[in-house]
Amino acid sequence: MSEIKKLDLRSMDIIREQKEILRQLFPEVFTESKIDFEKLKLALGEVIEVGKERYGITWPGKADCFKIIQSSSIGTLKPCRKESVNFDTTENLFIEGDNLEVLKLLQKSYYGKIKMIYIDPPYNTGNDFIYPDDYKDNLTTYLQYTGQVDAEGKKFSTNTDTEGRFHSKWLNMMYPRLFLAKNLLCDNGAIFISIDDNEVSNLRKICDEIFGEENFVAQFPWRKRTAKSDVPFGVSQDYEWILCYAKSSLFIACIKGNKRKYYETLDLPNRPWRIHDMTTQRTAEERPNSNFTIINPKTKHKYPVNPNAVWRITEETFKQFYEENKIIFPGDYDFLNISKPVLRYFKEDDESKAGKMFGFTPVSTNFPKNVGMTQDGTKDIANLFENKIFAFPKPTSLLKHIIKSVTSIDKSAIILDFFSGTCTAAHAVIDLNKEDGGNRKFIMVQLPEICIENSEAYKAGFKTIADIGKERIRRAIKNVEKETNQTLFKNKKIDLGFKVFKLDKSNFKIWDAEQISPDKTSLEKQLELHIDHIDYKASQDDILYEILLKAGV
Repeated sequence: MSEIKKLDLRSMDIIREQKEILRQLFPEVFTESKIDFEKLKLALGEVIEVGKERYGITWPGKADCFKIIQSSSIGTLKPCRKESVNFDTTENLFIEGDNLEVLKLLQKSYYGKIKMIYIDPPYNTGNDFIYPDDYKDNLTTYLQYTGQVDAEGKKFSTNTDTEGRFHSKWLNMMYPRLFLAKNLLCDNGAIFISIDDNEVSNLRKICDEIFGEENFVAQFPWRKRTAKSDVPFGVSQDYEWILCYAKSSLFIACIKGNKRKYYETLDLPNRPWRIHDMTTQRTAEERPNSNFTIINPKTKHKYPVNPNAVWRITEETFKQFYEENKIIFPGDYDFLNISKPVLRYFKEDDESKAGKMFGFTPVSTNFPKNVGMTQDGTKDIANLFENKIFAFPKPTSLLKHIIKSVTSIDKSAIILDFFSGTCTAAHAVIDLNKEDGGNRKFIMVQLPEICIENSEAYKAGFKTIADIGKERIRRAIKNVEKETNQTLFKNKKIDLGFKVFKLDKSNFKIWDAEQISPDKTSLEKQLELHIDHIDYKASQDDILYEILLKAGV
């Protein structure tokens, strides 16, 4: 009889995974499953930093960040069919819960599978909602906050600059979440993080540490508004930033470029070609080998070089290029209006060099004007809800531009946002799929942050930010169905649905020796509680999805 395999009800063991990665690289430094740091130093040689003073960022509480990362979650994600749309067919997810716990629970199932992460975290302006950082009972704190267990005064709170350790609290919140998020990215994936001037410098430093300085992609400036008057120092801060870090050097951003114009001529049948300027922005001093006069072999006409913009070719390579039909002179073709020699590029060469990237262009750090500003994000919400229930969300057009730049080639990619707010990212994914027939999937994670009682959202019947996000996705789906006059089942390319899950304690009673007193009575009581180890409130769906989650499906 084969032995029954025991299912580990805790989230992925981050320490074990990190050790396995190190073991693959340096198997010689392990002794009886322990790391011999002396051997590691020998293996790495001069790379090891042994001095007391070293470059880096530190702050009060950083050591505890690693305890938070290494501690497992014993929670689960319970399905909520009544709040979902097309639950049985969709691959999109909305998860209501503390994103730290959720990121831990997603490690087994989505490790290395997310193409793009976008987050718009708290900017630490003094009134932002700050998540708890108690690694021992984070799940308990969350359950108390949401009223799922008896409250004992534990609340999530704002982080004001009068409390002390203002930046440290923010860093303690962000570091573990970014560390866990990196694990979820695939090798050619990337993370985009919106931030303003308050913490952009600190965010750059911790991202350099987590993702590696070499994987910094860009710091995109995004214009959020037009200039204001009556501002500090007389300078209106009209821009925010979007930091981008890649998982590795395999990441590349691109958008579908304008189609290049190719000519087809009788002298070169079945070989479409285009023209390109033969001059550069280099001077004769910079490129002396390209400082020469080109002579047309047929007409003997001379074309002197511009010493401030010399040729792309050298005098030595001119003959080769001419014999390969890669140089065109004025008069060679009546339809070309040129006054000096130009290069000829063949379509076959373009395609062979670019491969899958053919027809795509690089992404500029200068966003196009149509990405919109915060006022456009407010309009997006107002148009959906016929009410300004949420102030200054990111515009859908901005997220569409970013997502498109990452998924122009891979239109079935997974996009994650674990500070999802009103779910602009989900809205953008739905709209993009409608426009280009893609099959992108989204995972939204949002804390059920309580709406202020006198807010427009609360007056409209929304108790939490998570409720607004879910309703926005529903309305975005309905709009697409109206526009296309078809449902999910008529057009299977567009996934018009999402599963809702809610963070909760495990459906199984987990034995915790630390919580048991050593006396006989307490032990007997705990044993009795574990005779039936399944929570009597758990449904079959609850149990099934916890098993799938913990098994890494």
